[in-house]
Amino acid sequence: MLLSITPIDPVAISLGPLQIRWYGLIIGIGIALALIVAMRESDKRGLGKDIFADLMLWAIPISIICARIYYVIFQWDYYSQNPGEIIKIWNGGIAIHGALIGAVITAYIFAKKRGVSFWQLADIAAPSIILGQAIGRWGNFMNQEAHGEEVTRQFLENLHLPEFIINGMYINGAYYHPTFLYESLWNFAGFFLLIALRKVNLRRGELFLTYVIWYSIGRFFIEGMRTDSLMATEFLRAAQMISVVLVVGAVAILIYRRVKGYSKERYLDKPNK
Repeated sequence: MLLSITPIDPVAISLGPLQIRWYGLIIGIGIALALIVAMRESDKRGLGKDIFADLMLWAIPISIICARIYYVIFQWDYYSQNPGEIIKIWNGGIAIHGALIGAVITAYIFAKKRGVSFWQLADIAAPSIILGQAIGRWGNFMNQEAHGEEVTRQFLENLHLPEFIINGMYINGAYYHPTFLYESLWNFAGFFLLIALRKVNLRRGELFLTYVIWYSIGRFFIEGMRTDSLMATEFLRAAQMISVVLVVGAVAILIYRRVKGYSKERYLDKPNK
């Protein structure tokens, strides 16, 4: 039975020499849906739809570059010996934390240039970001990557997973933890949580900080199950280290803004310059 399982073809469409891979297609779908959600909410909040379309023109390429830089930094032993490989992003090697850092820096500068509140933009974008991440993890599934340790088929069946996921986790003669699925489900739960918190009318900035805390907690535990982690040291996983820093930082910023009175505006308040 095991021999009858056909590996997933990572190529979705082949047009002569042109290949469109599932990974890129799914990431693109995630970005498109995230943008639609952000644009609709931005229009409701009085900022208009175009502001996020304009932001994405800068944020997407900068985020990709930062995601690659982040990956290269934590794989410097290899890239220092092979500098010509650094620009070959098509061979794989990007990190979501690098992309998030690039996106936040871009959004902050963009907000300053446009004369709008960075925190308001971040709050509106928060559900969209985690939605894109939830969808994007399925690109890892199609590449049969970002998985955990070896498990038995019975273990996966006991999770009541669809057959296509179980078969997709059969890689090079063994079954593995579908950590991509764990993170995707955690992120989808975070998306619905953030949508619900919009109605609570939190103080400005707290929706985004909640996203940072929620995502980082999930990523910390799920990262510990993965077998392909970037390592900060011999024993410390980079994503776990960054997740701890983000949780502590987000909580500290939330408390600081409240104590100093920097978060008097609410999410549902009208936009201000």
